[in-house]
Amino acid sequence: MAESKLIFVTGNPMKLEEVRYILKEADMEIDSKDLDIPELQGTTEEIAVEKCRRAAELLGGPCITEDTALCFEALNGLPGPYIKHFLKELGLDGLNTLLIGFPTTAAYALCTFAYSSGPGTEPMLFVGRTDGKIVPPRGPGKFGWNPIFEVEGTGKTFAEMSDAEKNSISHRFRALEKLKVHLRSLTHN
Repeated sequence: MAESKLIFVTGNPMKLEEVRYILKEADMEIDSKDLDIPELQGTTEEIAVEKCRRAAELLGGPCITEDTALCFEALNGLPGPYIKHFLKELGLDGLNTLLIGFPTTAAYALCTFAYSSGPGTEPMLFVGRTDGKIVPPRGPGKFGWNPIFEVEGTGKTFAEMSDAEKNSISHRFRALEKLKVHLRSLTHN
């Protein structure tokens, strides 16, 4: 990959800030573009591939897209990639209420980055996962479902962590580490 600039297709300034923070030492300039891309329904992988494929066509060049899922083990992985809609309709307390009566509040955060080198190429997926559990909201409610996801082994929700702490263990960090390795391999070929 000759260019050191990559378009991240997102309209979410918090996601853009995290991606820039995590990729800062990759010598890659991350720009963003908010595109109106209808999301198909399906698995996280199917959604990620189609979204990236469409974004590359609209941009006419390389890009990355990201899909985040919050998966409740008691609900066989739901709400999964539909967490944004569940959160909007139910709120943080409503998401907790979904698990009443189930024997577990175990959950995992899943981040899938898709990379396309341009139109007509098959997007590649880079997946990161962080295990934890769903808890009553704790910490600032400025970024999605972060106040209800307590990361395994930390005793803290994402919302209670500093940016540096979260960005060193999050599902997004883990996916971006894999993407970073791939992007470096393109610059060395």
